[in-house]
Amino acid sequence: MHITVIAKAPVPGRVKTRLCPPCTPQQASDVAAAALADTLDAVAAVAAGVGMRPTLLLDGDRPDWVSDEYDVVAQCSGDLSARLAHGFAVLGRGVIVGMDTPAAIRHLPGAVEAVARGDDALGLAIDGGYWVIGLASVDAQVFAGIEMSTEDTGAQQWRRLRSLGRSVTMLPSARDLDTFDDLVAVACSSGGGRLGIESRRVVGAARSSGVSGVLVSTSADSRTMC
Repeated sequence: MHITVIAKAPVPGRVKTRLCPPCTPQQASDVAAAALADTLDAVAAVAAGVGMRPTLLLDGDRPDWVSDEYDVVAQCSGDLSARLAHGFAVLGRGVIVGMDTPAAIRHLPGAVEAVARGDDALGLAIDGGYWVIGLASVDAQVFAGIEMSTEDTGAQQWRRLRSLGRSVTMLPSARDLDTFDDLVAVACSSGGGRLGIESRRVVGAARSSGVSGVLVSTSADSRTMC
């Protein structure tokens, strides 16, 4: 069994492109790096708690700051459904979590427990996708034909699991980090960590550049909206 983070290396112009504009490619990359770093730390803590070594399923070169406690496995080419299917085919039963939702990792033990007892696990994202999926057994049909990055992706995935006769444990929903509105929501939250700091810095810079609808104050404790 494995606990895995699926991620792209935070390279400007290759990650979080939907943040641009108003973000620059470098700012979007900085946000991605912060989200990934927080997620890796949180997942490593969960893995350590159950005596497992975490895995990073990576598209790109391993960043220097990724801890040696992580095994790194290269992603295949193709869309997200193909990359998820390949990840489970290589790693076997286990849990794969995205890099964008470090605050939701507190719910990850529920996915691990579900898979350990023979259930699948699924945590939906509020944009229609999902932030985590756990499979108690590997089946190529789980991801075949699932349309990724749509408002219906999570529902499609749940229906597919159920149509295959699989028992599914649902985890709490989380907000993904795809658009500038998502970034503003993170900046407005009371969350700390690298992502909280970086999101407030980037949103503050956008406001200084004249972007409307963003934070007046980037303080974690004092926030109002334009």
